[in-house]
Order: sequence, then structure tokens, then C-alpha cells
Amino acid sequence: MDPDEEERLRILRAYGLDSLQDDPELSAIATFAAKLCEAPVALVSLVEEERQRFLAREGLDQRDTPRDVSFCTHAMMHGGLMEVRDPKSDPRFAQNPYVIGEPFVRFYAGQPLLSEEGISLGALCIIDTHERPNGLTEMQRDGLSILAQAVMRRLRSRRHSIAARREHAERETYLRTLADSIPAIAWSADPAGNFDYFNQRMVEFTGEPEDTDGGSFHPEDWKKASAAWKHSLATGETYEIEHRLRRHDGEYRWMISRAVPVRDAEGSIVRWFGTAVDIHDLYAASESRDLLAKELSHRIKNIFAVVSGLISLSVRNRPDVKGFGDELIGTIRALGRAHDYVRPAQGKRSGTLNGMLKDLFGPYRRESCARITILGDDLAIAPRSATPLALVFHELATNSAKYGALSSDEGTVQLTVTDQGETMLLRWVERGGPPPKTKVKEGFGSRLVEMSVTGQLDGWWERRFEPAGLVCELTVSRAAIAR
Repeated sequence: MDPDEEERLRILRAYGLDSLQDDPELSAIATFAAKLCEAPVALVSLVEEERQRFLAREGLDQRDTPRDVSFCTHAMMHGGLMEVRDPKSDPRFAQNPYVIGEPFVRFYAGQPLLSEEGISLGALCIIDTHERPNGLTEMQRDGLSILAQAVMRRLRSRRHSIAARREHAERETYLRTLADSIPAIAWSADPAGNFDYFNQRMVEFTGEPEDTDGGSFHPEDWKKASAAWKHSLATGETYEIEHRLRRHDGEYRWMISRAVPVRDAEGSIVRWFGTAVDIHDLYAASESRDLLAKELSHRIKNIFAVVSGLISLSVRNRPDVKGFGDELIGTIRALGRAHDYVRPAQGKRSGTLNGMLKDLFGPYRRESCARITILGDDLAIAPRSATPLALVFHELATNSAKYGALSSDEGTVQLTVTDQGETMLLRWVERGGPPPKTKVKEGFGSRLVEMSVTGQLDGWWERRFEPAGLVCELTVSRAAIAR
């Protein structure tokens, strides 16, 4: 076969001709072409390898004819409208069975149907059984050309639709293959939360093709997981939860499930995509580490208690160092409270800056009121920042109890926390105490604050002795203290 003909047939197949057979739009064009040209027969003819197929026809019952007797085979190669005004005397058609027999063709006009590549695929033609020596009128020729373009618009629409479906199917196959290759369960759901896809990992893990009713969830986890999923559907928030899922062998494994919404240009959710990752081994290892950490934490706090007891015994009969001993014991106790935030007991601590400060300032609280008021912003603190923060504010509170506002019955302290984006401002203001000393010798406490703020909290501090009382401002890196 000629290479050009192979290419033409390849392009022709791209239009999905079977789906266009007797297409209403093409049939309407054929009917109008017959009326326009005042002819009994009009055909939308596509020339295949061995036949010409009539996708639409007016005045003819046949759906196809052999290619070797096709007028349209010649018309599609003509380069423009082809008129055959006397087929009986035309050597190409004189012996054609449709000329010498039924339906006795006496006039033919065909307008080539050109693809987007400029390849001729067939013709829109009209046939008359009466001689027409003058052929078509100018208006009929123009009309047939316009109608041929309409035929090709319909064919192109179907071709593009087929290509889009094929591309979508290929993309879906690619995505399914990709989803099946990942070592996690992957799934999708519609905007209402109805699950419509699970990857192969789901089948391998549960032994079932899908689990849309939660039957594989641990009974203790299903209610929580279902409530979290309903919340995400209602709010559009990311879904994330740890739960247990039954494996095909009956063992329940800890999983972490996450799902994110996909939104259209208007912001409406059109789909949810999610994964479930087996974290059972990590979960077990984490529990072991937590158990060890709790034991170490208990022993460290015991050490704090023993050291405090030893110091207390050592200074009991030493009035000259008792004050220093009491300060040291206070610092150790502050470290103990801070240690709860380095390794908090489950469910015991809030894990926030305000929570730690309230614990730290507990000894200064009166039954009627809190002498130290904490205002402003709050945030979860990182374990690494608990110790330096506790040391700084223990030092400020201790000094205030000795020399500042807390040494007076009427004295108060206001600590304001302000989130400034990349930094946090912690402003300590004392009021109602004795007149502050403007000249204070720098001691160990001041150096401790300096080292904690600049060395561990990536910040700086300023202390001012105003007439109304001490004002201390600490600016620390948010990243250094936030969790």
C-alpha cells in the first residue's frame, strides 16, 4: 500500500466512524444538501480501504459500496468541487454499474472532505438521475462547500472527543499504575465523601478490594475516625488521624491516614485524595522510647529531690550560706518544673508557654489573686526551650520577691507576651514595690539570664529601672521556642 494512503487511513480511523454512523447532525446536512441542489440523493461518504461508507444518506438505502466503483474516490483527489455532468461519456464512469444500472446516475457533484492535516477523507456529494448539462448553480456550489466544512466540524469534534477520552484513559492508567507502585494505601473520594477508588495496596493489606463501610477499622477507632472525616468534609480541612486497621491475617496495625481536598478554579472541592501508611513498627518503637523516657524522667526528678535535700542539710547549720542555699534549691525546683515540659507526662501538661509560666509562678499565687498576671499571646513551646525559659523567669521572680514588687504585699507583676512574627516579645513589668535601685551590681543571676536569652533562645534582653518599678523586655526567636 502506498505510504500516503496508509497515513490517510490512519487519520480516517481516528474519527471513530462507527460512532458516527447515521449521526443526526450529519443526516441533517445530507438532507439539506439534497434540497439545496435539488437532487434526489445526497451522501456523506468516507472512503475506506475497500469500500466507501455513507455516514449519512438522503434518498439511498445502501450504507456502503465497493471502493472501486466509487465516484467519491475520484472526487476526494480532485482538489476541489468535482462535477460529472455526463457519466455515460466519461471514461472513468461509463462502465460503472451504478451508471449503466440502478440507480442510473446521470449527474454527480462531490466536495472533498479535508482533515486538519489537509488529507482528503471522502466527499459530501449529491447524485441526480436526470441529466444536468449546466451543472450546479454558483449558489449551490458555494452551499455544498459550506456544508462540507460543517461535516468536517462534526467529524473533528468527534475526533477530539475520542482523543480526549483516550488521553484521559491513558492518564488514569498512568496514575493507577503510579498509585499501585507506592508502598501505602491510596484512595480517592467524591466531594460528598463517597469512596470511589482504592489502590492495589488496599487489596494486599486487607485482603478485600475496598472498605467503604469501615469494617477493617478497629472498633475503638472507627467512631473517632468517622467523626474526623465528617469534620473534614464539612470544613474542607485536611484529614489526618492515627488509627488501627485490620490486616488480612487478622492483626490490627497502627496507620496514619491523611487526605487533602482538590479544588476547582472557584474554590469548590471536586475530589479528595488520601493515603494510609503503616506506622505500626514506628508506633511500637515510640512506645518503647516513651517508656524509657518516663523512667529516665522519674530518675532525673529524684536526683533533683536528692540534691535539694543535700543542699538543705548542708546549709541548715550554716547561717552564712543559708541564703545562697535557698536560692540554689529554688533554682533546682524551677528546673524540675521545666523538666516536665522537656518530657511531659501524658495528659498532664498543656505544653504551652503560658502553661509553663503559670506552673513556674505558682508559689507566688495568693488565694485571693495571682500576683503575676500573664497576658497576650500563647504558643506551644519546644522541649529544648523549656529549661532556658524556666531559668530566666525563675530568676526574675526570685529577684522580684527579694528586692522588687513581689517583696511588697501590694506589689504585682504583669508579663505580656506578644507574637511579632519571627520573634516573641516578653515584657516583664513590676508595679507597687519598693523604689528600685538604679545601680545594681551584675551578679550570677544576670549572667544566667544573658546566657539563656542570647545563647539558647537566639534573642536579646533589656532591663530598665523605672520609678514605678523594674521593666524587663526579652525578645527571642519564635523558631527557638515554638514547637
